[in-house]
Amino acid sequence: MILLQAILLGLVQGLTEFLPISSTAHLRVLPALLGWDDPGAAFSAVIQLGTVAAVLVYFRTDLLRMARGVERGIRSRDLIGDSDARQALLVVAGSVPIIVAGLLFKDFITTRLRSLYIIAAALIVVGLLMALAEVLSARRAAREATASSIRFGDAVVIGLAQACALIPGVSRSGSTLAMGLFRGQGRAEAARFSFLLSIPAITGAGVLAAFDLGRIAAEGDSHLHMAVGTLVAFVTGYATIGGLISFLTRRSVHGFVAYRLLLGMALFVLSWMGLLPPGAS
Repeated sequence: MILLQAILLGLVQGLTEFLPISSTAHLRVLPALLGWDDPGAAFSAVIQLGTVAAVLVYFRTDLLRMARGVERGIRSRDLIGDSDARQALLVVAGSVPIIVAGLLFKDFITTRLRSLYIIAAALIVVGLLMALAEVLSARRAAREATASSIRFGDAVVIGLAQACALIPGVSRSGSTLAMGLFRGQGRAEAARFSFLLSIPAITGAGVLAAFDLGRIAAEGDSHLHMAVGTLVAFVTGYATIGGLISFLTRRSVHGFVAYRLLLGMALFVLSWMGLLPPGAS
């Protein structure tokens, strides 16, 4: 891997991690389109730490407030009664499914599921689910003036949707955003919870992948490339968070749906024609 590749992949990671279009899919597809070797799931996971840092910095006030809420809740022995502590518990509850699934199916996810056929199918299926969620949410908003607050049941179900994003092409933000809409949340509210939910999930994936750095370096990638890709992902990811929240406050997800459908169909056609190597099957 050359430095330019690391910069470009970091840019793609930062732009697509929080947009509901699947960062893993783009990190798998872009090298295939440009004739590069697949950077691998470990490289993708490590540079995700840049986007984790972006979330931590962007939501630092919220995270500090939740930490103080947990402290108050422990002292008063009433974590549920403190709204900030409750928010922290919701994030923890929603993170359990992807942590369990990631540990159980790590090898299968990082090898067999990186086929372009699987990515294409996931892009299309989740895109259609996002479109359905948007339509149902719009109809519900016409009847109800206020969005519902997140409950523990919502957090667990959204967490299960996030676990599905271990399949490349699903998109962690896309699956959690769609499920949030299905559960009656507003778009901006669903996106905000999705961002907070990403912190344990992406951090865990990045830390686990860090143990593979020695193997990655032996295959030709340097730690400098990792660091540069991670830094670029941080800068672009930070800018993307605020932009997406602002966008979803005013507009629907239909543009992202159209992009997912077009990309998914294009990947099917290009792979079938032999213009792109499909990879694992």
